[in-house]
Amino acid sequence: MSATERGAATQSATADREIVISRVIDAPRELVFEAFTEVRHLSRWWGPEGFTTTTQSFEFHVGGEWDFVMHGPDGTDYDEWISWTEIAPPERIALLHGESRNDPNAFESVLTFAPAGAATRIEMRTVFPTKELRDEAVEKYHAIEGGKQTLSNLAAYVTETLEKGAEG
Repeated sequence: MSATERGAATQSATADREIVISRVIDAPRELVFEAFTEVRHLSRWWGPEGFTTTTQSFEFHVGGEWDFVMHGPDGTDYDEWISWTEIAPPERIALLHGESRNDPNAFESVLTFAPAGAATRIEMRTVFPTKELRDEAVEKYHAIEGGKQTLSNLAAYVTETLEKGAEG
């Protein structure tokens, strides 16, 4: 079996447990990657519309962790935890994301940053431990729409950062 066939077999094996969201952002991939890897940027755009983020701790390296709280527009706080499992600048980041370090329902995400001319195509591929957890994320937490809004916030932030850089 070729690597392509293995990749296709793996993808089809996880299709009922995954969410894939992508977007083209009108900025160089190094800048888009940086916005994902430096806490001073992340806290400015992370999360769906109306959410804000407070970072408790942040270490961006393989094995490092980002411990943070997302504050919902209704005042609800959501404890979040991410551990970085792979970092290949400026192409790829893999992570484990849950409510806390020992969360048995934590899910895996792989983010890829691909050049698209002068722009960047970012893809978030998230695989949940079970189909039920994926379905709950979609139905209860609106994960697909939230993911799209998060990438929209990233695009707006990076574009604004570029414009300010051009002015200054």
